[in-house]
Amino acid sequence: HTSIREADEINALARSWEIDFTSRSGGVYSSEWFWAKALHILRKNEGVREKAYSIIEHCDWMTALLTGNLQPEQVKRSRCAAGHKGMWAEEWGGYPSRAFFSALDPLLDGFVGRLSATTYTGNLSAGKLTEEWSLRLGLPQGIEVAVGILDAHAGAIGAGITVHSMVKIVGTSTCDIVVSSKEDIAEKLIPGISGQVDGSVIPGLIGLEAGQSAFGDLYAWWKEVLSWSLKLLPEEQKAAISGQILSQLNEEAEKLPVTESDLVASDWFNGRRTPFGDPTLKGAITGLTLATTPAQIFKSLVEATAFGSRAIMEHLEEEGVQMNEMIGVGGISLKSPYVMQTLSDILGVPIKIAVAQQAAALGAAMCAAVAAGLFDRVEDAQESLGQGYDKVYVPRTEYRERYNILYDTYRKLGNFLHT
Repeated sequence: HTSIREADEINALARSWEIDFTSRSGGVYSSEWFWAKALHILRKNEGVREKAYSIIEHCDWMTALLTGNLQPEQVKRSRCAAGHKGMWAEEWGGYPSRAFFSALDPLLDGFVGRLSATTYTGNLSAGKLTEEWSLRLGLPQGIEVAVGILDAHAGAIGAGITVHSMVKIVGTSTCDIVVSSKEDIAEKLIPGISGQVDGSVIPGLIGLEAGQSAFGDLYAWWKEVLSWSLKLLPEEQKAAISGQILSQLNEEAEKLPVTESDLVASDWFNGRRTPFGDPTLKGAITGLTLATTPAQIFKSLVEATAFGSRAIMEHLEEEGVQMNEMIGVGGISLKSPYVMQTLSDILGVPIKIAVAQQAAALGAAMCAAVAAGLFDRVEDAQESLGQGYDKVYVPRTEYRERYNILYDTYRKLGNFLHT
């Protein structure tokens, strides 16, 4: 979040410009994204500023390196990365204009001209593997290298995303991916999300992205707080105890009853990503007493992350996005039944857990298989290479009313933190 100032400047300029270049990024450009980070680096690092010729996303740099195509103007840039993070859109001819970036800061003058206005979906070839990299990787020289896409979007493909399903990548933070048909979205611009991009996930469909800035990181923070006194112990004892804290918290929190008077927390300990990103927001826990236990606080944090997920889902539904199922993927979805059951209870929807432990790698392999000509469409690769689902968490209806009351308190707490 070091580039908050730069993101604020981009947002202010976009709102006063003849074209709002943030309109396909939910109307709010994030400090986590391409241009804000690039401008921050150019301002703060003189060495980079003096030498920099172009800017490139990680997923584009890797494919450029593997194919030997290192001329910035010729790199096949990812539609997924450019659309979700770089304000690229076909309707305004690619990236924002050079005049826009010059007005933002003269340091950016010329950089946009060194990016191709054409972007490519992840099912297309970026080029062929070079001899150098074939030797280093132990792969045949000349095989196709697919255009890069972002990790969460690849994970959604690997998890089996289809129209009207949401894939929730649950780890330190979360990324929620939905694909909708062009007919469903039409000309609608959805505010407050992290982008809607034609072909960013599956070619021919509109990819929608949302997410939370902290999920597992919130649990890790509480573990670190509880671990403070461990530094007084010998290393071997410290490691043994530290490794048990989260599992013990999960076990004890799962046994606690759900009541209308429970602690309620905000999940904004690392700001808010969606809906309507704001990295300056802070977290809070309300209802603490001298009798409050560590497990009760942990339970409130788990429920806060689930409430944040519900706020995202409700926002998308209010904007007309249809979602008939949810697919969970990522470390927490595989490791914590308590968290996933709580999430299902609070969302009120079943959650299918993808078998694939490396869903992003599997999704990338599916895209590569299409680029290599083994399949005609990403959907065909999904059907053939998909690994299916391991478990389904079903919402427990007896908790619904109590969670509705706690969710209402969560929303009120959020409104208070905004003021």
